[in-house]
Amino acid sequence: MPTPSTKTLDHIVHLTPPGSVDEVSRQFRDLGFHVLPGGTHAGGLTENALVMLQDGAYLELISFTHPASHYPPGSPERQKRDANPWAWKEPGWIDYAFLGSSSTSISKLINARAKKDKSGIRYDPEVDGGRERSDGKILKWRISAPSQDGDRGVVPFFCGDVTPREWRVPLDPPSNAEHPSGVLGVAYVRILVEDDDLSDMIANITSVTGKSPVSNTSRRATWVLDTPKTDVAGGKPRLIISVPETEGERWTLEGRGEGIYEVAFLVNSGMKVGQSWTPYGKIVWLKG
Repeated sequence: MPTPSTKTLDHIVHLTPPGSVDEVSRQFRDLGFHVLPGGTHAGGLTENALVMLQDGAYLELISFTHPASHYPPGSPERQKRDANPWAWKEPGWIDYAFLGSSSTSISKLINARAKKDKSGIRYDPEVDGGRERSDGKILKWRISAPSQDGDRGVVPFFCGDVTPREWRVPLDPPSNAEHPSGVLGVAYVRILVEDDDLSDMIANITSVTGKSPVSNTSRRATWVLDTPKTDVAGGKPRLIISVPETEGERWTLEGRGEGIYEVAFLVNSGMKVGQSWTPYGKIVWLKG
């Protein structure tokens, strides 16, 4: 059996305050995205909406169904809510996933690679996950996430489908991935880290992807990722790990901690390019 790829971008996660999926859906529609209903995750703690992209990746617009105070202190529900890896995250771009496998342990694969590389990254064994769609269809997948809480959102987690991926990522009909803004796919995901952490994070991402960066300076490193579908105009998405390059970026890093700073999208020729801000995150538009 061939070794599965560990550098295929699956989706990017955008968090908003509890109960705000409808509101963030409207905000992303106002930005020119076609937003689809998602559903409620197994356990009922979170719900989402989805933005399909023509490269086969997608955006997950997620929120908790209730604030932590909704659950009695010490109750099993409150303990599960507080233990969620995104429970203490500030709203905005909080995480990203690479495509996993339902038949091969991605965690064992990466951990063996990291041990050989002598990098510090480690992944927990796969756990089951799932979601009920708004039409009642039950989706199942397996998740493997980095073992250290501080690595979550800096390095990817992996999502491997047990049920067909097209149930989770409804790219049919093709109109699901057609957007008024002309968005085609992801151009890059840029992650900010502290200066002292850059070399370690470069080593960690190299172990995760199995590839060295295509460019590497004292300020940033860049990897070329794959996507689940044929590449769109403009090429494959990039993953960029960098230290802050402006005072505003330094302020963001100090306030939010290490993680995704901005996501850039490729758009059709003739459509708007530049920068936009959601209430909680930065978006860059680039010509495809």
